[in-house]
Amino acid sequence: MGEIDGGEILVRMLKAEGVDCVFTLHGGHLDAIFQSAVRHGLKLVDTRHEQAAGHAADGWARTTGRLGVAIVTAGPGVTDVVTAVANAYLDCVPVLIIGGRSPLIDDERLPLQGGFSQVDLMKPVTKWSATVTHLQRLPDYVAQALRIATSGRPGPVFLELPVDVLFARIDESRIKLPAAYRPAERAAPEPATVRLILDRLAAAERPVIMAGGGVWFSGASDELRAFAEHTGIPVLANGKGRACLPEDHPLSGGGFMSLAVARQAGTPDVVLMLGARLGLFTGGAQNSFIPDSAHLIQVDIEAEEIGRNRDVQTGIVADCRATLRALNDAVATRAWTSRGDWGAALRAPRGAMDAVFSGPASCAAPIHPYRLAHDIAGIMDRPSDVLIGDGGETSFWLEMASTIRAPGHWLSHGYLGCLGTGLPFAIAAQVAHPDSRVLCLTGDGSVGLNFAEFDTMVRHKLPIVIVVNNDQQWGMSKHGQELMYGKDHTVVTDLGTVRYDLAAAGFGCYAEHVEDAAALVPAIERAFESGRPACINVQTDPSVIAPITLAMVGRAGAESRPGTVSMPYYGEREVV
Repeated sequence: MGEIDGGEILVRMLKAEGVDCVFTLHGGHLDAIFQSAVRHGLKLVDTRHEQAAGHAADGWARTTGRLGVAIVTAGPGVTDVVTAVANAYLDCVPVLIIGGRSPLIDDERLPLQGGFSQVDLMKPVTKWSATVTHLQRLPDYVAQALRIATSGRPGPVFLELPVDVLFARIDESRIKLPAAYRPAERAAPEPATVRLILDRLAAAERPVIMAGGGVWFSGASDELRAFAEHTGIPVLANGKGRACLPEDHPLSGGGFMSLAVARQAGTPDVVLMLGARLGLFTGGAQNSFIPDSAHLIQVDIEAEEIGRNRDVQTGIVADCRATLRALNDAVATRAWTSRGDWGAALRAPRGAMDAVFSGPASCAAPIHPYRLAHDIAGIMDRPSDVLIGDGGETSFWLEMASTIRAPGHWLSHGYLGCLGTGLPFAIAAQVAHPDSRVLCLTGDGSVGLNFAEFDTMVRHKLPIVIVVNNDQQWGMSKHGQELMYGKDHTVVTDLGTVRYDLAAAGFGCYAEHVEDAAALVPAIERAFESGRPACINVQTDPSVIAPITLAMVGRAGAESRPGTVSMPYYGEREVV
């Protein structure tokens, strides 16, 4: 045995955890980690901006269901990654952020890339943030970080490693690496609770299962499918839960918003919500697309999530996988009636979208955004294909047009509404799934936020196809302003006709510019055939307003009732 430093200890623990890839950007504060990573075969994917490294770690967790790791340098490296951490925090994604730090002994000396509390900066957007102050305690802190990030409701954690701790050396015999630092059992519902759930679902006329990220991150996709097939209950899913039941399965009803579109055929009378937080996109408001009359059964690993924003008739603190296993063990004793009509009503929105837009979108010039999304969906039809949507309206079009067949193969926005995630998510997906085709459809606004990551794709030889929906504007913003104030009152929403393809080509990407709808599919096919990172810049119609914008603007632009005001995204609200 000899002496080892903090970088060696950290890398050994990451490898033992099953981490085989981290996302990073160089900083001298981190060199001890990088040297050990190379010795142990830990893959380093270096990005062009720390925000992208954080988003890529987030994307890795979303696409694999496992912990994502980003390592950023002190000072601006940590401040740059905050947005990505907040994104993971709001969407409950397990991410470990390792941050460099100036030497502990230099506190209050205004050191290089120091002088402020990085831990305090991170605390509001993490489950846990801490500083390692002694090398001997590093294994304990890493174990704590890993446990907190992946136990209970998943989420990001931040561990700060001062350079004088990280580069310090200690005799290997004095270090013991923890191995058993997680609970062995998953929380499961009581037998009486299982019977109650089955009683409610069996008696319902229009039951529905709403699957969230808790299903995906607990590894419950197989259990969900088995339960749905035995009961015949249709399944809806949010972004993280998408394709936990493959979307070409006859019991797949699409996204949560299908309930709003399908209201003419009826509303659910019993809802089994599995691992989804009750917020804007999940029916969290009273009498939203989950009606107040419905009996809501909410299963979540965190008690604090039960009953967020609305009444929950049956709240169960349990793991989604353990719950579904218990339900599957007991389900065979019940008789289940066919609910084919109800399932068909929930699947109708997808067909309705095609019926509404397929005509005008077919050969329109400029290209209709639905035509763009529809053609992409037609190409990306393999079970292993990974799709990423980035942009307010852009992501909506792709979500509506596409059919996802494997969990973790759709990555898009969550509660932060963070743009610029597309390229880093795509990088993570391609690294995680090297044999899969990865395509990201991004708006021309979104693509600018992490545009330099085309260079990352080229350097790491990642054959990702990036398609830019180029409508020369911040589409959702401009359309929202037009609806609220009129077409002559749009402000800071225009971008102009930019040749993103030429800019990407400068990094070494395959590139094409498309203006004719008939040229879309051949261009994308050539991009994949090139075997290189690619940018297909597609000129689309700036006048088309996506239904999501109309829905989120709500009554904006109409005269408000006395005592109320109309706001974009939030609808009509009382003045307070």
